Amino acid sequence: MTILNHILGFPRIGIDRELKYAQENYWNNKISKKKLLKIGKKIRIKNLLTQKKMGLNYLSVGDFSWYDHVLNTTMMLGNIPKRFLNNVKKINIDTLFHVARGVSHNRESTFPSEMTKWFNTNYHYIVPEFNEYSTFNFSWNQLFLEIDEALLIKKKVKPIILGPMSYLWLGKTTSKNFDRLKLLPKILNVYKYILNYLYEKKIKWIQIDEPILSLNLSQSWKKKFIYSYNFLKGCSNKLLTTYFGNVSHNLDIINSIPIEGLHIDLISGKYDLLTFNKNLSNQILLSLGIINGRNIWKSDLLKYFNLINNFKKFRKNIWIGTSCSLLHIPIDINKESQLNKKLKSCFSFAIQKCYELFLLSHSLNTGNKSLIKKWILPLYYKNSLLNFNHKNKKNLFVEKKNYFRKNNYNIRFKKQKNKLNLPIFPITTIGSFPQTKELRKLRLKFKNNIIDKKKYELKIFSIIKKNIKEQEKLNIDVLVHGEPERNDMVEYFGENLNGFLFTNNGWVQSYGSRCVKPPIIVSDVSRIKPITLKWIKYAQSLTKKPVKGMLTGPVTIFLWSFSREDISDLTIVNQISLALKDEINDLEKNNINIIQIDEPALREGLPLNDYEKQEYLNWAVNSFKLSISEVKDTTQIHTHMCYCEFHDIIKSISELDVDVITIENSRSNENLLMYFKNFNYNNSIGPGFYDIHSPNIPSKNTIFRLMKKSLKYISPEKLWINPDCGLKTRTWKEVRQSLYNLVRATHKLRLEQKN
Repeated sequence: MTILNHILGFPRIGIDRELKYAQENYWNNKISKKKLLKIGKKIRIKNLLTQKKMGLNYLSVGDFSWYDHVLNTTMMLGNIPKRFLNNVKKINIDTLFHVARGVSHNRESTFPSEMTKWFNTNYHYIVPEFNEYSTFNFSWNQLFLEIDEALLIKKKVKPIILGPMSYLWLGKTTSKNFDRLKLLPKILNVYKYILNYLYEKKIKWIQIDEPILSLNLSQSWKKKFIYSYNFLKGCSNKLLTTYFGNVSHNLDIINSIPIEGLHIDLISGKYDLLTFNKNLSNQILLSLGIINGRNIWKSDLLKYFNLINNFKKFRKNIWIGTSCSLLHIPIDINKESQLNKKLKSCFSFAIQKCYELFLLSHSLNTGNKSLIKKWILPLYYKNSLLNFNHKNKKNLFVEKKNYFRKNNYNIRFKKQKNKLNLPIFPITTIGSFPQTKELRKLRLKFKNNIIDKKKYELKIFSIIKKNIKEQEKLNIDVLVHGEPERNDMVEYFGENLNGFLFTNNGWVQSYGSRCVKPPIIVSDVSRIKPITLKWIKYAQSLTKKPVKGMLTGPVTIFLWSFSREDISDLTIVNQISLALKDEINDLEKNNINIIQIDEPALREGLPLNDYEKQEYLNWAVNSFKLSISEVKDTTQIHTHMCYCEFHDIIKSISELDVDVITIENSRSNENLLMYFKNFNYNNSIGPGFYDIHSPNIPSKNTIFRLMKKSLKYISPEKLWINPDCGLKTRTWKEVRQSLYNLVRATHKLRLEQKN
């Protein structure tokens, strides 16, 4: 038996983020559409050649996307909301950008489709919209073009498509009480067309991603799952692909449908492999996801060699692959020239993960373990390189009493009202202001020692001063310093804490052209010195209005970093919490009376399997509460969350016991607020009234209408006014006008409330 290898997808941003720069240049009319398409093709060809060079048996194709792969599917199925089709003769890449951003070349601006997180990752997707009038037809041949490109390389290709059931699940209904499952027959006709086309192309295997099989599905969804794949039977071999969790509880579905292969994620799934195999039909090829697609440490190939060498006695047809797509990790460790060589040898990025698959399949097929033994040598001295002190008291269990503030919200609300003396409907922003080219150049000069610390700090102080003046001119009530000193909300804190390592080129796509560079947690986390105090204290000295202290929360710092795999999550997060607790105490001592601790990743870390969810939520909530447990009643604690399914964690949000939560609501109409209303959420809420992910400038009347809607769900004394996220990605021109309209709308609302 020959064991073949493959990956579930490759990063599409390009080794030097070519896609990001091409997208942004196209949006700003600096390059033509022809040039943009040429750059995209060049990235795809390079990715395919890299897979071939690394020894993969199948080249994955269809994993490229101009914004996100769910939006790719929306385009392919022709499921374009009508507001994006006015006077449009043919859908194309401009249509795609119109749906994602609300603006595109020569098209009328409108509100973009909603954006949310891709399961429990920091990757975002544009949410499909469904109603009883939705139509579906094959409308975009991007996948077919990419397959033709790949076939020229003379290697077996494996197209990747998002499955019909997961696509339907990931969308939202825009018609009240409409069951989206009624649309399934229309969708399946398009999928049937796609599968027939691939069969005619003599494609042997098709990867169909159905990650919702890790969820607990209702009987109606289970029945439709079986119906769908019976409808799609025949044609090429289908590799039903699952990831991010265990699918054992849905084996009844898997064994009931006509598929030729199944991929499971052994990293996050925590399978009893022999039991799972015993209950899986013998006719199905089993692909084992054993190379971690979500972390950057080398894999213990010898461990997996022994596992699979023993397992192949029980199943004849086995593939090995990555646990999930590699889009969640950087591309090439060899781009990191500044890292310690021994430490660098412990890491494996996307290209190296492909090579790991080759090494493992080669060893399994030949019985020669010499190559994998050489590969894993760094893992044996990793612990001597990475200092993690188990005797450190901050690793130990934290007593339950340390998770609670002194008094409940109702008591704190009254004290804060007297202390802060804010007007009704207080106006604030989420934290960051535009990160201009000049500001980025300034930070780069300081990083490269072109300017000294004193000159750098003086310039940062001058930018903070400008930010404060801008806000006072706009008549905002609670100010922020604008975060000019920060490159990224997680990386900045990691740079100022012990225990973090940083790359120069470890970029990962978050959505569209937005990329992040997650730090790596390598040892004990602790605070070296105050992190934000200098900047916040200076900002507060410039104004009589309150200035918010701005921090990133412990769960978000943890989840948006690549963490150790040999230390418990709870240990690491508690260390981060205690470091932030020191920072919060320092801010409070220096008369910073409002402190915002952002936790946009709280929902993101929620496991897909129900039996694991509560354990995660318990430690995630407690870690946040630990960081704020000592603050005074008069200190107002804010948090910010965005682009997630709040209904899954509304109880946990309440348990955070923050004084004010600001949320993304501008694209969600009233849906998010309905969850808070139905839960009887008692604390203050700031719904987002300005969508910062679109270049559109909201009018005063548009904002006012959203505010009026919000009052159906939030009492006036507990409603805050703010954008839906930070403003770092927008231009000052957009920000000034949008905030001006936000303030004018608020003043109109105050006047109406007074009368």
